Amino acid sequence: MDKLKKSNRIHFLDELRGFAVFCMVFYHAFFIIGDFFDIKIANDLFEFFMPVEPMFAGLFIAICGISCSLSRSNLKRGLLLLGIALGMTLVTVVIMPALGMDGLQIKFGILHFLSVAILIYSLIQKKIRNFNPYIGIIICAVLYPFTSGIEQGRLSFGELLYFNIPDVLYTTNWLMPLGIYSPTFFSGDYFPIFPNIFIFFAGVFIGRYFSAFGFPEWTYKKRCGFFSFLGRKALIIYIAHMPVIFGVAYLIDIILR
Repeated sequence: MDKLKKSNRIHFLDELRGFAVFCMVFYHAFFIIGDFFDIKIANDLFEFFMPVEPMFAGLFIAICGISCSLSRSNLKRGLLLLGIALGMTLVTVVIMPALGMDGLQIKFGILHFLSVAILIYSLIQKKIRNFNPYIGIIICAVLYPFTSGIEQGRLSFGELLYFNIPDVLYTTNWLMPLGIYSPTFFSGDYFPIFPNIFIFFAGVFIGRYFSAFGFPEWTYKKRCGFFSFLGRKALIIYIAHMPVIFGVAYLIDIILR
């Protein structure tokens, strides 16, 4: 392994990020076209890919964690991303319904989650700088499944260890960023802090490990220009893809009808 050179771009991370964005764009396209325009094949494809959606979303989150471990401007990046996420909420929750486009409300989507995760990391990164990355990854691997049932009102390791979260907490939506919400809650894109924060920090510890011991030489080589481009423009693509898909599908629907 070569020592990490800050002047060199790790294209493999761009390509993985680009692949994850590519998958998310098509997944959301199937949802919009199927749900809003009642196209059966789109509904079928959306349901077909639903089981693997957490995999490419998790990949995207982990890569963000790795990238943050290599960055010195996480506070600035987190605040910028939070502003963009709140703007997206304003558009989808207030403006679009006022224009008659309801059902796309994003109250705590992946951009909201990533902005919060980045800000949390920016506040504690100095304190965990010397934390053993192996132990960090193990802790994340343990806490992810333990908190994965929080939306269903439990913290557990199967039947071995089981804690019920008080039902009263699920009568309000004030805790929805944590994964605790009432039956009335809806968000078209929803990534609560728990358990996803442990995917992010697993990425952080992976990044810190390779920062210390060096990334493999092959990770610096560009192999797929298309995915590499998507990875570098991931934020712009993610912000623009849903309104673009909706707009194009709406125009096509008007023409066909």
